[in-house]
Order: sequence, then C-alpha cells, then structure tokens
Amino acid sequence: MKPCFITFEGIDGAGKSSQIAAVVALIKARGLPVVQTREPGGTPLGEKLRELLLHESMSLDTEAMLMFAARREHLVDLIEPSLNAGKWVVSDRFTDATYAYQVGGRGLDEQRFAVLEDWVHSGFQPDLTLIFDLEPRIAAARLAGTGVAPDRFEREQVDFFEKVRCAYLRRAAADPARIRVVDASRTPEAIRQEVADIVAARCFP
Repeated sequence: MKPCFITFEGIDGAGKSSQIAAVVALIKARGLPVVQTREPGGTPLGEKLRELLLHESMSLDTEAMLMFAARREHLVDLIEPSLNAGKWVVSDRFTDATYAYQVGGRGLDEQRFAVLEDWVHSGFQPDLTLIFDLEPRIAAARLAGTGVAPDRFEREQVDFFEKVRCAYLRRAAADPARIRVVDASRTPEAIRQEVADIVAARCFP
C-alpha cells in the first residue's frame, strides 16, 4: 500500500491535536508504520527555528523565509525519507498554514509565497489535507481555557484569525481534490468519525 502524507490545518484553538492522535491510532490499528510530526519543527534544526518563529519579533519576509527553511529541512530529513521507506506521515501543519497565516493573516504577497512554495517543494503536496474550520471567537475561548501561555501568533487579535480563516477556505476552494474542510464546532466524537471516514475513503483501498 502506498503510504500517505496527511496534514492537519486550522486556526489556533480549532482542536487539531486530539484528531491527529486519533488518525495516527487509526493508521497503527491497520498495522501500518506512521510518523507523527509538526511544523514549524519536525527536525532538530526545525525545532530551533520554531522557537524563533513563535517567540521572536521579525519582519514578514524573514518570517516567511524561516518557515520555508524549516520546511525544507523537514522534507529532506523526515518527510521524504519516511515516505520512501513506506511509512505514513501525519503532520500538524504544512504549506497551507504559511498561505493562511503569512499571506492571509499578515499580507505577504501571493507571488512571493508562490516562488517560495515552488522552490522548496515544487510539484509535491500532501495526499490529503484536513482543515478544521472554526469561528475565531470560539477558538480564542478554547485557547484561553487551556491555561498555556500563548505564543506570538496566538496573541493576535480576532480580526487576524478571521483573515487566516478566510485564507484557509480560499486555499481549500482552489484545491478541492486534496483539501477537505471539517466543521470543528461539533463534538469531538462527531469530528473524529468524519475524519476517519475521509481518511479511509482517500487513503485506504
């Protein structure tokens, strides 16, 4: 069976983490090897870049280039070798997040984004992307209830996340064969069932 590269996307607080764990468990239950990872991060260098990106102020261009630098390391050191070895890869975020946050949220020029995307992974995209769609005020309330100190993205205002959400939906509309939008306002159980059905239909024969 050809391994799948599955990515999870959505604004902060949309509830991706528990659903990622459920999909990883689903893949393992079928006796398939799977690697769980995240962006930015996923490699030793990527994790160092993650700390900078989440906690240090920087220009928008620097932010975008560091995101793609971390992604290139992630691809070369983890994603591509894992897929080539027959392992499935499940990632918390990939390039759709950069489009949503840097292009949609921050206003990065789309042509500049396209150049970086083509340079770093020309012709390569996930087999399946799940975008967890949630109204930003609900997501903010969920984050506030965790008691975890927010990073510099999570500290953004609601209007920023409105723009990020709209960018995610534009990205989904542009690539419906790859991207599925999941209503994240429902119960975790209902979401888990829908996600399992989507993964089974797309990735399992």
